[in-house]
Amino acid sequence: MSNFAVKIESLVKTFGSFTAVDKISLRVAKGEIFGFLGPNGAGKSTTIRILCGLLTPASGKAFVGGVDVAENPEAVRRNIGYMSQKFSLYDDLTVEQNIDFYSGMYDIPKGRRDERKRYVLEMAGLAERRGAITGVLSGGWKQRLALGCAILHNPPVLFLDEPTSGVDPIARQTFWALIREMARAGHTIFVSTHYMDEAEYCYRLALMYRGRIIALGTPDALRAGLDARTLLRPDMPDPLKNTRKTSLEDVFVALIEEEERKTL
Repeated sequence: MSNFAVKIESLVKTFGSFTAVDKISLRVAKGEIFGFLGPNGAGKSTTIRILCGLLTPASGKAFVGGVDVAENPEAVRRNIGYMSQKFSLYDDLTVEQNIDFYSGMYDIPKGRRDERKRYVLEMAGLAERRGAITGVLSGGWKQRLALGCAILHNPPVLFLDEPTSGVDPIARQTFWALIREMARAGHTIFVSTHYMDEAEYCYRLALMYRGRIIALGTPDALRAGLDARTLLRPDMPDPLKNTRKTSLEDVFVALIEEEERKTL
């Protein structure tokens, strides 16, 4: 049995003449928090939507939980949680009613629904807000509810597509505490983000640019790789050749500039 929750082999996705995903390959271990970084339009969301069975690849292979996404997208969707950039909650329903609705959507057995609801309310800290209309909640509370609804059916793999976009820093920290707790419980978390502080929480990172993965490794390994290149490049501009600790933002900017130079 495979130890990989996600496996991608030479994946390609095109929209007409535009190549959104260009022959990417990677593997994500079970229980890993895997981060997907890249600017807007890099292909992150497209890749995640393929892995969730929402888009069909042009070529290549993608497996989630050992299941071929293109051949059996329904089986994949039954065994994953997905949280998109835009909250898919119903603002006119209460917190509890949203949870009840998604319990039905995920076909959770009726005998387990109360148990799963209690878990989500406690996990997200929403027990005292269970009767609140969702539309009046702050972005941070909506975010917690959306995450709770995505894991109602206890999926082994969770895909989060820029879930903290537009949320305040304190709410983001709380959200990431929940993510780390789920990873410790054995869930695999595949998350895209453009916040460099969030990238630090990931076990490994892939930097995607113009449809391709241009770097892959742990945060420390990516920093070390940039530091090594900087020593070999006396022309590397500040702030990369000063003595402060290299940040992931340094890595991000330098690697993209490197890619840009290749096209000149």
